[in-house]
Amino acid sequence: MHWYVDVVKKYAVFSGRARRTEYWVFSLFNVAISIVLFVVGRAIDFTLLQVFYALAMLLPALAVSVRRLHDDGRTGLWLLIGMIPLVGDIVLLFFFCSDSQPRDNKYGSVPKYIGAHI
Repeated sequence: MHWYVDVVKKYAVFSGRARRTEYWVFSLFNVAISIVLFVVGRAIDFTLLQVFYALAMLLPALAVSVRRLHDDGRTGLWLLIGMIPLVGDIVLLFFFCSDSQPRDNKYGSVPKYIGAHI
Protein backbone atom coordinates (compact mmCIF):
# COMPACT_ATOMS: atom_id res chain seq x y z
CA MET A 1 0.00 0.00 0.00
CA HIS A 2 2.89 2.38 0.68
CA TRP A 3 3.82 2.29 -3.02
CA TYR A 4 0.41 3.73 -3.89
CA VAL A 5 0.61 6.39 -1.17
CA ASP A 6 4.15 7.36 -2.20
CA VAL A 7 3.02 7.97 -5.79
CA VAL A 8 0.08 10.07 -4.62
CA LYS A 9 2.39 12.08 -2.36
CA LYS A 10 4.63 12.76 -5.36
CA TYR A 11 1.61 13.54 -7.54
CA ALA A 12 3.36 16.13 -9.72
CA VAL A 13 6.98 15.00 -9.53
CA PHE A 14 8.12 14.22 -13.05
CA SER A 15 11.83 14.09 -12.23
CA GLY A 16 13.70 11.11 -10.90
CA ARG A 17 13.12 7.42 -11.37
CA ALA A 18 10.43 4.92 -10.36
CA ARG A 19 10.95 1.20 -9.86
CA ARG A 20 8.81 -1.39 -11.60
CA THR A 21 7.28 -2.24 -8.24
CA GLU A 22 6.24 1.36 -7.63
CA TYR A 23 4.63 1.66 -11.06
CA TRP A 24 2.84 -1.70 -11.09
CA VAL A 25 1.57 -1.59 -7.49
CA PHE A 26 0.20 1.91 -8.12
CA SER A 27 -1.46 0.67 -11.32
CA LEU A 28 -2.96 -2.35 -9.55
CA PHE A 29 -4.41 -0.26 -6.72
CA ASN A 30 -5.60 2.34 -9.22
CA VAL A 31 -7.53 -0.26 -11.24
CA ALA A 32 -8.93 -1.93 -8.10
CA ILE A 33 -10.14 1.38 -6.66
CA SER A 34 -11.65 2.34 -10.02
CA ILE A 35 -13.59 -0.93 -10.17
CA VAL A 36 -14.88 -0.51 -6.61
CA LEU A 37 -15.91 3.09 -7.30
CA PHE A 38 -17.64 2.01 -10.49
CA VAL A 39 -19.66 -0.63 -8.64
CA VAL A 40 -20.47 1.73 -5.76
CA GLY A 41 -21.36 4.50 -8.20
CA ARG A 42 -23.75 2.20 -10.04
CA ALA A 43 -25.29 1.05 -6.75
CA ILE A 44 -25.98 4.58 -5.54
CA ASP A 45 -26.83 5.80 -9.05
CA PHE A 46 -23.94 8.27 -9.14
CA THR A 47 -21.71 7.10 -12.00
CA LEU A 48 -19.52 10.21 -11.90
CA LEU A 49 -17.79 8.86 -8.78
CA GLN A 50 -15.31 6.90 -10.89
CA VAL A 51 -14.82 9.85 -13.26
CA PHE A 52 -13.88 12.15 -10.38
CA TYR A 53 -11.36 9.59 -9.12
CA ALA A 54 -9.88 9.14 -12.60
CA LEU A 55 -9.44 12.89 -12.97
CA ALA A 56 -7.81 13.12 -9.54
CA MET A 57 -5.37 10.31 -10.39
CA LEU A 58 -4.51 11.53 -13.91
CA LEU A 59 -1.53 13.63 -12.86
CA PRO A 60 -0.04 11.04 -10.46
CA ALA A 61 -0.41 8.35 -13.13
CA LEU A 62 1.36 10.49 -15.72
CA ALA A 63 4.12 11.39 -13.25
CA VAL A 64 4.84 7.79 -12.23
CA SER A 65 4.78 6.74 -15.90
CA VAL A 66 7.37 9.38 -16.78
CA ARG A 67 9.52 8.39 -13.81
CA ARG A 68 9.22 4.72 -14.87
CA LEU A 69 10.48 5.61 -18.34
CA HIS A 70 13.32 7.58 -16.74
CA ASP A 71 14.32 4.44 -14.83
CA ASP A 72 15.02 2.75 -18.14
CA GLY A 73 16.91 5.78 -19.47
CA ARG A 74 14.13 7.06 -21.72
CA THR A 75 12.60 10.49 -21.83
CA GLY A 76 8.99 11.02 -20.74
CA LEU A 77 8.09 11.95 -24.30
CA TRP A 78 7.98 8.23 -25.05
CA LEU A 79 4.50 8.29 -23.49
CA LEU A 80 3.31 9.87 -26.72
CA ILE A 81 3.96 6.60 -28.55
CA GLY A 82 0.85 5.34 -26.76
CA MET A 83 -1.17 7.46 -29.17
CA ILE A 84 -0.39 4.93 -31.92
CA PRO A 85 -3.20 2.35 -31.74
CA LEU A 86 -2.19 -1.08 -30.41
CA VAL A 87 1.50 -0.85 -31.35
CA GLY A 88 2.11 2.11 -29.05
CA ASP A 89 0.48 0.34 -26.11
CA ILE A 90 2.58 -2.78 -26.70
CA VAL A 91 5.78 -0.73 -26.86
CA LEU A 92 4.88 1.10 -23.63
CA LEU A 93 4.03 -2.19 -21.92
CA PHE A 94 7.47 -3.48 -22.90
CA PHE A 95 9.13 -0.33 -21.53
CA PHE A 96 7.17 -0.48 -18.27
CA CYS A 97 8.06 -4.17 -17.78
CA SER A 98 11.75 -3.82 -18.58
CA ASP A 99 14.33 -3.75 -15.81
CA SER A 100 16.03 -0.62 -14.53
CA GLN A 101 19.32 0.58 -15.89
CA PRO A 102 21.84 -0.99 -13.52
CA ARG A 103 23.73 2.27 -13.00
CA ASP A 104 22.88 5.87 -12.28
CA ASN A 105 21.65 7.72 -15.34
CA LYS A 106 20.93 11.35 -16.13
CA TYR A 107 17.60 11.06 -14.29
CA GLY A 108 19.04 9.97 -10.96
CA SER A 109 20.34 7.09 -8.87
CA VAL A 110 19.13 3.53 -9.16
CA PRO A 111 15.96 3.45 -6.99
CA LYS A 112 16.42 -0.25 -6.16
CA TYR A 113 19.41 0.52 -3.99
CA ILE A 114 18.32 3.79 -2.38
CA GLY A 115 17.78 3.01 1.26
CA ALA A 116 18.61 -0.67 0.80
CA HIS A 117 20.80 -2.39 3.37
CA ILE A 118 23.41 -4.13 1.23
